Amino acid sequence: MVTIKRFLADRQPESATGDLTSMLYDLAVAGKLISNKTRRAGLTDMLGRSGVTNVQGEEQKSLDVYADEVIAGLLAQGGRVSALVSEEQPEVTIFEGNGPYVVTCDPLDGSSNIDANVSIGTIFGVFKQREPGSRPTVDDWLRPGRDLVAAGYLLYSTSTMLVYSTGDGVHAFTLDPEAGEFLLTWSDLEFPADPSYYSFNLAASSHWEQGVERFVHWANRDDTPTMSQRYIGSAVSDFHRNLLHGGIFAYPGTDDEPAGKLRLLYEGAPLAYLAEQAGGRGSDGRTSLLELQPADIHQRTPVFVGALELVERLEEFVSEPLQDA
Repeated sequence: MVTIKRFLADRQPESATGDLTSMLYDLAVAGKLISNKTRRAGLTDMLGRSGVTNVQGEEQKSLDVYADEVIAGLLAQGGRVSALVSEEQPEVTIFEGNGPYVVTCDPLDGSSNIDANVSIGTIFGVFKQREPGSRPTVDDWLRPGRDLVAAGYLLYSTSTMLVYSTGDGVHAFTLDPEAGEFLLTWSDLEFPADPSYYSFNLAASSHWEQGVERFVHWANRDDTPTMSQRYIGSAVSDFHRNLLHGGIFAYPGTDDEPAGKLRLLYEGAPLAYLAEQAGGRGSDGRTSLLELQPADIHQRTPVFVGALELVERLEEFVSEPLQDA
């Protein structure tokens, strides 16, 4: 058995300070605490709404608030993180100590599924300060995903998993409740060559641009890869299944919301980083999500992320000329 603490230490370069390793372990500890609350949500006061609306205009669930507080509390310690961009906070949180890293996160992705006992998750990305040791500035977090030095997610389901990359492959760990530790499940994950699923919310298809509709029609043809349509509505869950079994997850823009719903800094870019490390790709339909320069911490973007050949195929359809209705 290999614990995440041992794995992180073994993968750490000799010249490293250990700050990134320790910070990733802090996020693992946050995952343990959130997992515990998630499993007991129906027995405590964690189900239901908190009565607070976040910056997205979404009413926060009690677990949203708890997850945000746990992550912020752990990252504020140790002087490793200087700033935190969270979906649940309108502005960037600045920590004392001028640590070398900036973290972006969605503390609880898919929280609308909480009351239905559907799997949910935490998404995070990590940037290194442009000038470590100085007070962080907007240039430290408003930057393309190509600058990420690490990204990952925690998945709270039948088991709790942590999946992360620091640029040397994608590695997955499962929380052993008895040992109280994340244990290595898979290392160097890659998207399978034969995809199994496409994860699109077909109920919204009449509001998509033509290229996305054309891709779905192509995916259902007899002469294309045999894929089933599976959509959970939690980005972490859909991405994780497609990472293991092959496929593509999408949250396109619509007529009334052309930028889509997912946020670039703490959802789209981290998932694209993981996808690329696993041999896949993340795109807004035209451009790699890792190349997009955010203008706002809560900027939204269409997201298509998964196996390389599927994302590239979708981009081809989107780039084709419009056809008359």
